[in-house]
Amino acid sequence: MSTVLDPAPGVLASSEVTAWHHALATSGLPVPRSAQADAQRVDLLTSLEQLKNAICAVQADLAVGLDASQRAQQAQAGVPVARRGLGVASQVGLARQESPHRGGVLLGLGKALVAELPHTRAALRAGLISEYAALLVARESACLDPVDRAEVDEVLCADPEALHGVGPRGLAAQARSRSAVLDPASVVRRARRAETQRCLTLRPAPDTMAYLTALVPVAQGVAAYAAMSRGAEALRGAGDLRSRGQLMADLLVERLTGQEEADAVPVSVDLVISDASLFGAGHEPAVLGAVAVPAQVARELVARALETPTDTWLRRLYAAPDGELVAISSRQRFVRGGLAAFLRVRDQGLCRVAWCEAPARHADHLLDTARGGDSTGANTQSLCQGCNHAKQAPGWSHRARPGPGVHAVEVTTPTGHRHTSTPPQVPRPATPARSRVDQALDQILERLADSGTRGRC
Repeated sequence: MSTVLDPAPGVLASSEVTAWHHALATSGLPVPRSAQADAQRVDLLTSLEQLKNAICAVQADLAVGLDASQRAQQAQAGVPVARRGLGVASQVGLARQESPHRGGVLLGLGKALVAELPHTRAALRAGLISEYAALLVARESACLDPVDRAEVDEVLCADPEALHGVGPRGLAAQARSRSAVLDPASVVRRARRAETQRCLTLRPAPDTMAYLTALVPVAQGVAAYAAMSRGAEALRGAGDLRSRGQLMADLLVERLTGQEEADAVPVSVDLVISDASLFGAGHEPAVLGAVAVPAQVARELVARALETPTDTWLRRLYAAPDGELVAISSRQRFVRGGLAAFLRVRDQGLCRVAWCEAPARHADHLLDTARGGDSTGANTQSLCQGCNHAKQAPGWSHRARPGPGVHAVEVTTPTGHRHTSTPPQVPRPATPARSRVDQALDQILERLADSGTRGRC
């Protein structure tokens, strides 16, 4: 939602793009099954792909223009130099329905294309390369000074004929090779800097699995893999029937956590399941983190946890009839610890800003406590670090959207655009069974209502 202003003559307007979008979405496609119709289909696929690439180039230019304008306005408002530009990446992400992190990557690509990679920008605008290919060229040449980077840009993308048939990996390899020739020292410094960015990440995988990924120097990665491989081969030699891959995964979990068996997880995980699915034969999926878990698998997880010597806690969640989570039981008072547990379950550990879905790092007050806001579920939300910092920039506001139903948060950006988000739906509680007396009473009331209606007619 935003205020639409008429642009200057000759300037691309969002209303024009909306009209193109409508025409594209409502246009018919070739129907006949013939060689001529197939040729039309291939031509359309090619033209649409080139159009998509050109659109990405325009979006990059728009992001750079937005950044420059926002920084100028923040300077006029007296924002310190170090904080100018804060929140622009989030605006780009929201506008493109991407996370703020992705918005920052796309904004950085736009700046590189405009300032130092004019040939790559021209190739993207002509539809000759994809946005992903342009991103790889920018990334592989980022360690160079502007003069060397301009040479890589010209060698790779100045000739449209040379781009034909070259995919993103090919362009990235050429950019990497050329960079190593032009400035070997910068490539070495880049490798040294990469070692400082080692980390461990976790993201969901299909079928209630997860990817645990370690970004480490190559020598350490090879050594860790070899250690798991040797351990797996030793167990298989001793008669273990698990596959080599299963043994390596189980050994990794056991050695990282210090537990004797991979299933004996000693840490707290929030598995949210309805009473009908846990105690009955319900089929509504449970939620583990932000991943949907089939009811039977969730029941097996609970049963396995109860059979192990680890501590297992069962806490009650209270939901309104419309499914909104309203409270969580705890041995402690409903203050910082209890509220944090409530937010972790309600928001499923994810940032609440639309399209972000980054791991939550902060429990944020919608209305600051200094302005009278209280520490309740209705006045709090889970935010990642980036979104929490972005909302501190001028022109941003987060507020609870009034009305019945689930907890809704409306985010307003400095340009007046509004984005609403709601938490993921938790499993609904079972509907209490009604007694035979209640059912008989309902039937009597229905008959009385029907007879009264007929009498009035």
